[in-house]
Amino acid sequence: MALSVAQVMTLPAMDMRLLAGRAGLTRMVRWAHVSELADPVPWLLGGELVMTIGLGLPADAAGRRAYVERLAGAGCAALAFALGEALTSVPGEVLAAADDCGLPVLEILTPFIAVTEAVARWHADERVRGERRVVAVQEAMARAALHAGSTGIVRALAEHTGGEALLLDPHGMPRASASSASPTSPTSPTSPSSSAPSGSSRGTSWHARAVAAALGMARRGATVLDDGLHAVQVQSLGFTGPPGGWLAIRTAAPLEWHTRMLANQAACLLAMGLAGARAGRARAHAQRAALLSAVLDGTLAPRRLGELCPAAPPYEVIAVRAAVPAETAMEALEDVLTDPDAEEHAFVCARPDGTTLFVLPEDPLPEDPLPEGPLPEGPHAEGALPGDTRDLHGGRSRGARLCARLGAPGGGCRAHDLDELPAAARHATALAGRGPGYTHVDELETAALLRDAFVPEAARRFSAAVLRPLVAHEARHGGDLVATVRAYLEAGENLELAARRLGVHRNTLRRRLTTAERVSGRPFSDPGHRLHLWLALSLGDLVPPGRSRADGSA
Repeated sequence: MALSVAQVMTLPAMDMRLLAGRAGLTRMVRWAHVSELADPVPWLLGGELVMTIGLGLPADAAGRRAYVERLAGAGCAALAFALGEALTSVPGEVLAAADDCGLPVLEILTPFIAVTEAVARWHADERVRGERRVVAVQEAMARAALHAGSTGIVRALAEHTGGEALLLDPHGMPRASASSASPTSPTSPTSPSSSAPSGSSRGTSWHARAVAAALGMARRGATVLDDGLHAVQVQSLGFTGPPGGWLAIRTAAPLEWHTRMLANQAACLLAMGLAGARAGRARAHAQRAALLSAVLDGTLAPRRLGELCPAAPPYEVIAVRAAVPAETAMEALEDVLTDPDAEEHAFVCARPDGTTLFVLPEDPLPEDPLPEGPLPEGPHAEGALPGDTRDLHGGRSRGARLCARLGAPGGGCRAHDLDELPAAARHATALAGRGPGYTHVDELETAALLRDAFVPEAARRFSAAVLRPLVAHEARHGGDLVATVRAYLEAGENLELAARRLGVHRNTLRRRLTTAERVSGRPFSDPGHRLHLWLALSLGDLVPPGRSRADGSA
């Protein structure tokens, strides 16, 4: 709360009367100061009640008028005369100029020192009152945080500062807003009350300014936008790293000190909540990463992954050729997944080969429309972005944005369901080493042709039928026949190389191959038999997943 000229006149033991400049009675008094200089302006800071007996008042009418105009232009609160010493009355030019400038002119009968003490005492008492209010509001915000989380903090901040508060996520999207004029629950960003203006001082116009200021900050910090009528403070949330969001508060200008303190307290409470939520997210990601690794390593069935974790196929599987720390991975996910619910269905796990695997819900809609004409060619072509790749919908895929965010090359492949995750991970990892930027399997004509040429279920039935005798024999007697045949064919039928890759003696390999020939019913010298076996073993690696099983389209 500020002290106005009108309030100064009503302070205890004050004896003053208004002579001119009634329009300026709401001017704020910061201090009371005595000056007998002909031009006191260089020694003033603004907001002063200037007291004088008139010794410095110019003798000519033009000078007197200019004296008043200079004081008004310097932001003085009022001009007070003690009559009877140098002047018996205030000159008419002074009164006329005061009315024109809206600068109150007072006759003061109270000793100057008493006025100075009264103004200083009021400000000291107001500081104490403000500190008490701050403590009370801090307690209220802490209770609100316990009962209603971030929305409760925003509501309490707006209610106790008499303004409006807005909470933004890391992308500058509104998460909650509240106004002291509506002390109910904070409005949802999608509700009419938060999106439609209600008078010149409400609505989304100041929201847009706050968002622009937040996104314009290069690092964590705070800024104040003051248009003389309203003040907007925008403050980043978080203690380390990139901002976890922003808090904006709008009040009447100027921004009071206690409002700054309460905004800082609210920002700390919100940042603590974000830190707790981030720690919970980190634990959840670690658990999900362990389950995904088990699926990729073949020790957990994909359907069990869906039973243990929220899943939302289809997925875009992205292999990044870098060991990404968990904290950095979560920050990247915040940037790439603008929908907070999408992160609950995402997976991140580090792989033994030094890559980091991201499994993200497929982006259903394009974000950037394709420009007319051909796309730029080459990594440094005009209009091209690092890792820029266009998905089937015409927008840059999440994989491209993720790799650009991490500054590492990567590869991607679509997984239509959880069963396809291992195959998609293999294809994405293979593409991650092809070169800079992000390469999706759909960009490779051969891979896309193979995928579109095979019906997934038919390919599975073919592989199962060819390998069924070997699998059944393994189930009854052991022997790793499927892995043995695969290693033998991949080695170009070189016994020494295949045995070395399997880590067995060549005689052991020969016995297994003899058993495999007997079980399969045909010798490996038959080219057709070798082709069937090779296709059955390799279709999952040769043909990228991602084709819809319902309609046969990608």
